[in-house]
Amino acid sequence: MYLVPTLLGLVVLVFVISNVVPADPAALAAGPFADQKQIEKIRQRYGFDQPVHVQLWMYLKRLARGDLGESLYTHRDISWELFNRFPATLELTLVSLFMSVVLGIPIGIFSAIRRNAWIDHVLRGITIAGLAIAAFWLGIELQLVFGYHLDLFPISGRITGARPEEITGLYILDSILTWNGRALWGSLVHITLPAATLIFTAFATLVRFTRAGVLNALNSDYVLYERAMGMPRKLLIYKYVLRNAVTSTITQIGLLFGYLLAGSVVIERVFSWPGMGSFAVESILMMDYAAVLGVALWAGVAYTLGNLFVDIILEFIDPRETTR
Repeated sequence: MYLVPTLLGLVVLVFVISNVVPADPAALAAGPFADQKQIEKIRQRYGFDQPVHVQLWMYLKRLARGDLGESLYTHRDISWELFNRFPATLELTLVSLFMSVVLGIPIGIFSAIRRNAWIDHVLRGITIAGLAIAAFWLGIELQLVFGYHLDLFPISGRITGARPEEITGLYILDSILTWNGRALWGSLVHITLPAATLIFTAFATLVRFTRAGVLNALNSDYVLYERAMGMPRKLLIYKYVLRNAVTSTITQIGLLFGYLLAGSVVIERVFSWPGMGSFAVESILMMDYAAVLGVALWAGVAYTLGNLFVDIILEFIDPRETTR
């Protein structure tokens, strides 16, 4: 129920900010050799000659019909651009999030169990680095080390060789479904470096929240009671501690899904990944207001659906969380 007012507020905010920027999108779209008459024609075509509130009202009316407008940069429907670039971003997000969960939760549990041991201090240092290091810098360093110097992985693009037969638009999944080993290998080697860059930050977040949740649960009265009753440590952790410890971690997984899906703009640009992030950067550089608004809407939907998914999962794991 919060989706519509949230997205409406997002559209208004981004629209106003975009129009405050001192640049002329019509002049950028016309090119450096266009005369004033050509620029004015483009300005009238896209309604840039109207006051800001009139432009906003016209955009909202088109949006109510499901029309996101036409891109100044590609001259194609923005809906078409988003639809065709979405699978690349979704694939990068799913791979990064899956590996972050597989690595982050077990390591967070292990770090909590080994609290204040040397391995715990090492893992805490790694997580602090993961939260502190700029993602774009890490991506460039991975390119230099594993792409240029060691020549182990490609540093740009999405696949080597022919694409697999398109079923879902996710190259890895389509390669598996069509038994195309060459396309699968080409997809995996291309996604390794950009996914590793995104994994580092997401992994650090999940480790820290899992560790904190497990430590909090281990200090609870019911855990102390079960310990006094002689319950085996492994059974105590996996049967009682984890269910109460992972609620904050699951919340972070939902937020990370929205962050990775909508926030991989810089990483896609660094690795020339043909997804939503690259389209967003191109649209911003061209002052393509309609395209920027389309990407902002998509980001808002991603975050909202991520939060909704978290609420549904928490209802099954711990109903108390959704009734507070």
